[in-house]
Amino acid sequence: MPPAHIALAALVAAVWGVNFVVIEIGLDHFPPLLFSALRFLAAALPAVFFVGRPKVAWKWIIGVGLVLGVAKFGLLFTGMDQGAPAGLSSLILQVQAVFTALFASLALGERPGPVRTVGMAVALGGIAVAAVDEGASGPLLGFLLCIAAAACWGVSNVMTRKASPPDALNFMVWVSIVPILPLLGLSLLMEGVERDMAALRSLDWTGAGVVIYVAWITTIFGFGAWGYLMRHHPASSVAPFSLLVPVFGMSSAALILDESVSPLRWCAAALLVGGVALTSLSGGRRAVQSSRQGEAEPDPVAAGRS
Repeated sequence: MPPAHIALAALVAAVWGVNFVVIEIGLDHFPPLLFSALRFLAAALPAVFFVGRPKVAWKWIIGVGLVLGVAKFGLLFTGMDQGAPAGLSSLILQVQAVFTALFASLALGERPGPVRTVGMAVALGGIAVAAVDEGASGPLLGFLLCIAAAACWGVSNVMTRKASPPDALNFMVWVSIVPILPLLGLSLLMEGVERDMAALRSLDWTGAGVVIYVAWITTIFGFGAWGYLMRHHPASSVAPFSLLVPVFGMSSAALILDESVSPLRWCAAALLVGGVALTSLSGGRRAVQSSRQGEAEPDPVAAGRS
Protein backbone atom coordinates (compact mmCIF):
# COMPACT_ATOMS: atom_id res chain seq x y z
CA MET A 1 0.00 0.00 0.00
CA PRO A 2 1.33 3.50 -0.82
CA PRO A 3 1.91 5.86 2.12
CA ALA A 4 -1.21 7.89 1.32
CA HIS A 5 -3.39 4.78 1.54
CA ILE A 6 -1.69 3.66 4.76
CA ALA A 7 -2.43 7.08 6.23
CA LEU A 8 -6.06 6.84 5.07
CA ALA A 9 -6.49 3.39 6.64
CA ALA A 10 -5.04 4.65 9.94
CA LEU A 11 -7.31 7.72 9.78
CA VAL A 12 -10.39 5.53 9.32
CA ALA A 13 -9.35 3.39 12.32
CA ALA A 14 -8.93 6.59 14.36
CA VAL A 15 -12.35 7.88 13.27
CA TRP A 16 -13.98 4.59 14.25
CA GLY A 17 -12.11 4.45 17.57
CA VAL A 18 -12.98 8.02 18.58
CA ASN A 19 -16.57 7.24 17.59
CA PHE A 20 -17.07 5.44 20.92
CA VAL A 21 -16.16 8.59 22.82
CA VAL A 22 -18.56 10.59 20.66
CA ILE A 23 -21.32 8.07 21.38
CA GLU A 24 -20.64 8.43 25.10
CA ILE A 25 -21.00 12.20 24.79
CA GLY A 26 -24.14 11.82 22.69
CA LEU A 27 -25.78 9.63 25.33
CA ASP A 28 -25.74 12.66 27.62
CA HIS A 29 -28.07 14.36 25.11
CA PHE A 30 -30.28 11.55 23.76
CA PRO A 31 -31.85 8.29 24.95
CA PRO A 32 -29.86 5.43 23.34
CA LEU A 33 -32.48 4.12 20.91
CA LEU A 34 -33.47 7.61 19.76
CA PHE A 35 -29.78 8.47 19.32
CA SER A 36 -29.27 5.37 17.19
CA ALA A 37 -32.33 6.22 15.07
CA LEU A 38 -31.08 9.78 14.52
CA ARG A 39 -27.71 8.38 13.48
CA PHE A 40 -29.25 6.34 10.68
CA LEU A 41 -31.66 9.09 9.71
CA ALA A 42 -28.83 11.60 9.27
CA ALA A 43 -26.61 9.08 7.47
CA ALA A 44 -29.11 7.59 5.05
CA LEU A 45 -31.45 10.32 3.87
CA PRO A 46 -28.88 12.71 2.34
CA ALA A 47 -26.72 9.92 0.89
CA VAL A 48 -29.46 7.78 -0.67
CA PHE A 49 -29.92 10.32 -3.48
CA PHE A 50 -26.27 9.96 -4.55
CA VAL A 51 -25.53 6.22 -4.36
CA GLY A 52 -28.05 4.99 -6.94
CA ARG A 53 -30.41 2.05 -6.77
CA PRO A 54 -29.71 -0.96 -4.50
CA LYS A 55 -27.38 -3.48 -6.11
CA VAL A 56 -28.41 -6.52 -4.04
CA ALA A 57 -31.76 -8.15 -3.27
CA TRP A 58 -34.03 -6.35 -0.83
CA LYS A 59 -34.11 -9.39 1.47
CA TRP A 60 -30.44 -8.81 2.27
CA ILE A 61 -30.85 -5.06 2.74
CA ILE A 62 -33.77 -5.56 5.12
CA GLY A 63 -32.16 -8.48 6.94
CA VAL A 64 -28.82 -6.77 7.50
CA GLY A 65 -30.61 -3.51 8.34
CA LEU A 66 -32.57 -5.19 11.12
CA VAL A 67 -29.71 -7.28 12.55
CA LEU A 68 -26.95 -4.70 12.19
CA GLY A 69 -28.90 -1.47 12.53
CA VAL A 70 -31.64 -2.32 15.02
CA ALA A 71 -30.11 -5.16 17.05
CA LYS A 72 -26.38 -4.43 17.00
CA PHE A 73 -26.46 -0.67 17.33
CA GLY A 74 -29.49 -0.70 19.62
CA LEU A 75 -27.73 -3.07 21.99
CA LEU A 76 -24.41 -1.20 21.77
CA PHE A 77 -25.90 2.22 22.48
CA THR A 78 -28.05 0.80 25.28
CA GLY A 79 -25.09 -1.07 26.75
CA MET A 80 -23.03 2.09 26.84
CA ASP A 81 -25.99 3.96 28.32
CA GLN A 82 -26.12 1.27 31.03
CA GLY A 83 -22.55 1.99 32.02
CA ALA A 84 -20.21 0.15 29.64
CA PRO A 85 -17.22 2.53 29.29
CA ALA A 86 -16.42 3.86 25.82
CA GLY A 87 -12.90 2.42 25.73
CA LEU A 88 -13.98 -1.00 26.96
CA SER A 89 -16.90 -1.02 24.48
CA SER A 90 -14.52 -0.38 21.58
CA LEU A 91 -12.52 -3.39 22.77
CA ILE A 92 -15.39 -5.78 23.52
CA LEU A 93 -16.96 -5.22 20.13
CA GLN A 94 -13.91 -6.73 18.43
CA VAL A 95 -15.02 -10.18 19.58
CA GLN A 96 -17.40 -9.95 16.61
CA ALA A 97 -14.56 -11.57 14.65
CA VAL A 98 -14.98 -14.71 16.75
CA PHE A 99 -18.75 -14.70 16.34
CA THR A 100 -18.33 -14.17 12.60
CA ALA A 101 -16.04 -17.20 12.34
CA LEU A 102 -18.42 -19.32 14.43
CA PHE A 103 -21.53 -18.32 12.47
CA ALA A 104 -19.73 -18.69 9.13
CA SER A 105 -18.79 -22.21 10.17
CA LEU A 106 -22.43 -23.03 10.93
CA ALA A 107 -24.11 -21.22 8.04
CA LEU A 108 -21.50 -21.33 5.27
CA GLY A 109 -19.57 -24.47 6.14
CA GLU A 110 -16.33 -22.50 6.57
CA ARG A 111 -14.45 -24.63 9.04
CA PRO A 112 -11.86 -22.65 11.01
CA GLY A 113 -8.30 -23.93 10.72
CA PRO A 114 -6.03 -24.55 13.72
CA VAL A 115 -4.61 -20.99 13.75
CA ARG A 116 -8.06 -19.43 13.64
CA THR A 117 -9.30 -21.80 16.35
CA VAL A 118 -6.43 -20.79 18.61
CA GLY A 119 -7.19 -17.13 17.86
CA MET A 120 -10.83 -17.60 18.83
CA ALA A 121 -9.83 -19.24 22.11
CA VAL A 122 -7.37 -16.44 22.91
CA ALA A 123 -9.97 -13.76 22.13
CA LEU A 124 -12.57 -15.48 24.29
CA GLY A 125 -9.97 -15.60 27.05
CA GLY A 126 -9.68 -11.83 26.69
CA ILE A 127 -13.44 -11.48 27.05
CA ALA A 128 -13.33 -13.60 30.21
CA VAL A 129 -10.62 -11.38 31.69
CA ALA A 130 -12.59 -8.25 30.72
CA ALA A 131 -15.70 -9.75 32.34
CA VAL A 132 -13.82 -10.33 35.60
CA ASP A 133 -12.51 -6.76 35.50
CA GLU A 134 -15.90 -5.23 34.70
CA GLY A 135 -17.72 -7.42 37.21
CA ALA A 136 -15.38 -6.19 39.91
CA SER A 137 -15.40 -2.51 38.94
CA GLY A 138 -18.50 -1.66 36.93
CA PRO A 139 -22.05 -2.62 35.84
CA LEU A 140 -22.13 -6.07 34.26
CA LEU A 141 -25.35 -5.45 32.29
CA GLY A 142 -23.74 -2.94 29.95
CA PHE A 143 -20.85 -5.35 29.37
CA LEU A 144 -23.23 -8.19 28.46
CA LEU A 145 -25.25 -5.96 26.11
CA CYS A 146 -22.04 -5.06 24.26
CA ILE A 147 -21.20 -8.76 23.85
CA ALA A 148 -24.73 -9.34 22.50
CA ALA A 149 -24.13 -6.46 20.08
CA ALA A 150 -20.92 -8.16 18.91
CA ALA A 151 -22.86 -11.40 18.33
CA CYS A 152 -25.44 -9.56 16.22
CA TRP A 153 -22.60 -7.99 14.27
CA GLY A 154 -21.26 -11.48 13.57
CA VAL A 155 -24.65 -12.55 12.19
CA SER A 156 -24.82 -9.46 9.98
CA ASN A 157 -21.29 -10.13 8.70
CA VAL A 158 -22.31 -13.59 7.52
CA MET A 159 -25.44 -12.15 5.90
CA THR A 160 -23.30 -9.51 4.18
CA ARG A 161 -21.03 -12.21 2.82
CA LYS A 162 -24.06 -14.07 1.46
CA ALA A 163 -25.33 -10.84 -0.12
CA SER A 164 -21.90 -10.13 -1.68
CA PRO A 165 -22.63 -6.45 -2.40
CA PRO A 166 -20.56 -5.15 -5.34
CA ASP A 167 -20.61 -1.61 -3.91
CA ALA A 168 -20.03 -1.49 -0.13
CA LEU A 169 -21.06 2.16 0.29
CA ASN A 170 -24.24 1.72 -1.74
CA PHE A 171 -25.12 -1.30 0.38
CA MET A 172 -24.42 0.47 3.67
CA VAL A 173 -26.51 3.51 2.76
CA TRP A 174 -29.54 1.41 1.81
CA VAL A 175 -29.07 -0.77 4.90
CA SER A 176 -29.07 2.42 7.00
CA ILE A 177 -32.60 3.27 5.86
CA VAL A 178 -34.09 0.09 7.34
CA PRO A 179 -33.48 0.70 11.09
CA ILE A 180 -34.89 4.25 11.23
CA LEU A 181 -38.56 3.47 11.82
CA PRO A 182 -38.03 0.34 13.98
CA LEU A 183 -35.61 2.22 16.25
CA LEU A 184 -37.97 5.21 16.48
CA GLY A 185 -40.83 2.86 17.36
CA LEU A 186 -38.78 1.06 20.01
CA SER A 187 -37.65 4.39 21.43
CA LEU A 188 -41.22 5.67 21.74
CA LEU A 189 -42.28 2.37 23.33
CA MET A 190 -39.36 1.85 25.72
CA GLU A 191 -37.93 5.33 26.31
CA GLY A 192 -41.19 7.24 26.14
CA VAL A 193 -42.56 10.13 24.13
CA GLU A 194 -41.81 12.68 26.84
CA ARG A 195 -38.15 11.70 27.15
CA ASP A 196 -37.67 11.72 23.38
CA MET A 197 -39.38 15.07 22.91
CA ALA A 198 -37.41 16.59 25.79
CA ALA A 199 -34.17 15.48 24.13
CA LEU A 200 -35.19 16.95 20.78
CA ARG A 201 -36.40 20.23 22.31
CA SER A 202 -33.11 20.67 24.17
CA LEU A 203 -30.99 19.93 21.09
CA ASP A 204 -27.87 22.12 21.11
CA TRP A 205 -24.72 22.41 18.99
CA THR A 206 -23.01 19.59 20.87
CA GLY A 207 -25.96 17.24 20.33
CA ALA A 208 -26.14 18.14 16.65
CA GLY A 209 -22.38 17.70 16.34
CA VAL A 210 -22.33 14.19 17.75
CA VAL A 211 -25.15 13.12 15.38
CA ILE A 212 -23.23 14.58 12.43
CA TYR A 213 -20.05 12.79 13.53
CA VAL A 214 -21.58 9.34 14.00
CA ALA A 215 -23.60 9.69 10.78
CA TRP A 216 -21.42 11.51 8.27
CA ILE A 217 -17.86 11.11 9.54
CA THR A 218 -18.06 7.58 10.94
CA THR A 219 -20.51 6.12 8.43
CA ILE A 220 -20.28 8.00 5.14
CA PHE A 221 -16.60 8.95 5.24
CA GLY A 222 -15.38 5.95 7.22
CA PHE A 223 -17.18 3.25 5.31
CA GLY A 224 -16.65 5.00 1.97
CA ALA A 225 -12.90 5.29 2.54
CA TRP A 226 -12.68 1.70 3.79
CA GLY A 227 -14.56 0.45 0.74
CA TYR A 228 -12.19 2.44 -1.50
CA LEU A 229 -9.18 0.79 0.14
CA MET A 230 -10.75 -2.66 -0.12
CA ARG A 231 -11.32 -2.13 -3.85
CA HIS A 232 -7.68 -1.21 -4.44
CA HIS A 233 -5.88 -3.62 -2.13
CA PRO A 234 -6.27 -7.23 -0.90
CA ALA A 235 -8.34 -7.60 2.25
CA SER A 236 -5.27 -9.07 3.97
CA SER A 237 -3.50 -5.71 3.50
CA VAL A 238 -6.39 -3.52 4.69
CA ALA A 239 -7.99 -5.60 7.46
CA PRO A 240 -5.07 -5.37 9.94
CA PHE A 241 -5.72 -1.64 10.32
CA SER A 242 -9.08 -2.44 11.95
CA LEU A 243 -7.11 -3.77 14.93
CA LEU A 244 -6.16 -0.15 15.64
CA VAL A 245 -9.80 0.72 16.42
CA PRO A 246 -9.71 -0.34 20.10
CA VAL A 247 -6.28 1.28 20.45
CA PHE A 248 -7.73 4.62 19.36
CA GLY A 249 -10.94 3.92 21.30
CA MET A 250 -9.23 3.23 24.62
CA SER A 251 -6.67 6.01 24.15
CA SER A 252 -9.24 8.67 23.26
CA ALA A 253 -11.49 7.56 26.13
CA ALA A 254 -8.59 7.92 28.55
CA LEU A 255 -7.64 11.35 27.18
CA ILE A 256 -11.10 12.87 26.66
CA LEU A 257 -13.27 11.07 29.21
CA ASP A 258 -10.54 10.38 31.76
CA GLU A 259 -11.33 6.65 31.76
CA SER A 260 -8.82 4.64 33.74
CA VAL A 261 -7.43 1.39 32.35
CA SER A 262 -6.74 -1.25 34.98
CA PRO A 263 -3.98 -3.89 34.62
CA LEU A 264 -6.68 -6.53 34.03
CA ARG A 265 -8.14 -4.43 31.21
CA TRP A 266 -4.72 -4.10 29.58
CA CYS A 267 -4.40 -7.88 29.79
CA ALA A 268 -7.85 -8.29 28.25
CA ALA A 269 -6.92 -5.85 25.48
CA ALA A 270 -3.74 -7.78 24.64
CA LEU A 271 -5.59 -11.10 24.54
CA LEU A 272 -8.51 -9.75 22.52
CA VAL A 273 -6.46 -7.89 19.93
CA GLY A 274 -4.06 -10.80 19.57
CA GLY A 275 -6.87 -13.33 19.32
CA VAL A 276 -8.81 -11.24 16.82
CA ALA A 277 -5.64 -10.83 14.75
CA LEU A 278 -5.22 -14.61 14.57
CA THR A 279 -8.93 -15.15 13.93
CA SER A 280 -9.45 -12.56 11.22
CA LEU A 281 -6.07 -12.54 9.50
CA SER A 282 -5.38 -16.28 9.33
CA GLY A 283 -7.54 -16.35 6.21
CA GLY A 284 -5.37 -13.73 4.54
CA ARG A 285 -3.69 -16.23 2.19
CA ARG A 286 -7.07 -17.40 0.90
CA ALA A 287 -8.21 -13.79 0.46
CA VAL A 288 -5.10 -12.97 -1.57
CA GLN A 289 -5.60 -16.05 -3.73
CA SER A 290 -9.24 -15.12 -4.32
CA SER A 291 -8.31 -11.56 -5.27
CA ARG A 292 -5.79 -12.86 -7.77
CA GLN A 293 -8.55 -14.94 -9.32
CA GLY A 294 -10.84 -11.91 -9.50
CA GLU A 295 -13.12 -13.20 -6.75
CA ALA A 296 -12.29 -10.79 -3.93
CA GLU A 297 -15.25 -9.89 -1.73
CA PRO A 298 -15.88 -7.34 1.01
CA ASP A 299 -14.23 -8.25 4.28
CA PRO A 300 -17.06 -9.36 6.61
CA VAL A 301 -15.01 -8.76 9.75
CA ALA A 302 -14.34 -5.13 8.91
CA ALA A 303 -17.74 -4.41 7.41
CA GLY A 304 -20.20 -2.47 9.48
CA ARG A 305 -17.76 -0.78 11.85
CA SER A 306 -19.49 2.47 11.21
